[in-house]
Amino acid sequence: MTNLAKVPVTVVTGFLGAGKTTLIRHLMQNPQGRRLAVLVNEFGTAGVDGDILKSCADENCPENNILELANGCICCTVADEFIPTIERLLALPETPDHILIETSGLALPKPLLKAFDWPAIRSRITVDGVIALADAEAVASGQFAPDLGAVDAQRAADPSLDHETPLSEVFEDQIACADIVLLSKADLAGEEGLAKARAVIEAEAPRKLPILPMTEGEIDPQVILGLNAAAEDDLEARPSHHDGHHDHEHDDFDTIVVDLGEIEDIAGLEARMIAMAGDLNILRMKGYLAVKGKPMRYLVQAVGTRLRGQFDQPWGSRPRASQLVVIAEHDHIDRAAIETALGLVSA
Repeated sequence: MTNLAKVPVTVVTGFLGAGKTTLIRHLMQNPQGRRLAVLVNEFGTAGVDGDILKSCADENCPENNILELANGCICCTVADEFIPTIERLLALPETPDHILIETSGLALPKPLLKAFDWPAIRSRITVDGVIALADAEAVASGQFAPDLGAVDAQRAADPSLDHETPLSEVFEDQIACADIVLLSKADLAGEEGLAKARAVIEAEAPRKLPILPMTEGEIDPQVILGLNAAAEDDLEARPSHHDGHHDHEHDDFDTIVVDLGEIEDIAGLEARMIAMAGDLNILRMKGYLAVKGKPMRYLVQAVGTRLRGQFDQPWGSRPRASQLVVIAEHDHIDRAAIETALGLVSA
């Protein structure tokens, strides 16, 4: 489980044109009380994405908190570019509460995750989650990117690239590293296109992943921020080819809070939570639990069927209470089914 003192970082990956900048702009406008910082690495459109995001700067993410890394693909310039840039963000007068990284469309995510283990930064930041964006129309048609010519031009313009990976393998690596996949431009793809794209991604994913449609970069931030995935410690679950060498507004998601009482069998509860996430299409779960005989409260977080938990601090004078926040798409929230799955009522 993540050291809670570390600054969480969300990695946003996906091909050129998938909508990464639009998503980050939406997160900047809806920071959920966080002070943000942004690192942009969309090589081949140098300055464009950074300027777009700087135009959205405000007190929650001032312009000084938005840095561009335009000297090459982030996964190929870790030592020379990425580490010093992260150190600059961590040295800001006010340390960011959360850092967003927009990778180059050609970046392989796994080498970037490995960089979080570098001595200079590993005790200070953690990968909160990896969000992979995929253009729904392009994926449905088997192209992966909406403009293959632009992607080829991006590749040709970047002398730092030390991998000539086929686009299909880059796509597969992005999906394999992801905690959540967002199907962008859902309004253009239509229901049939979304279904085809979802089938392609499900066939490529090494494990069950939440796959959500998105239009104009709008997604509820609580679904994709605060995942606490500690992805840098979870590399084995994120295979790579290079190992060894409809409009969704916020009200499309519903949240319920479940009171659990004092927990006697934490392992049993976690097993029920994992099973429930798969059976009921739950996107996220998070909460503090009171475990019988333990003075510490137990923090649990789940993204899809991936769950992490730890005792984080004493209850102190706070009342011992177990509450679990459950988030799912509107059509998949069923309190009775959730309470049954958690063992609170008889099936």
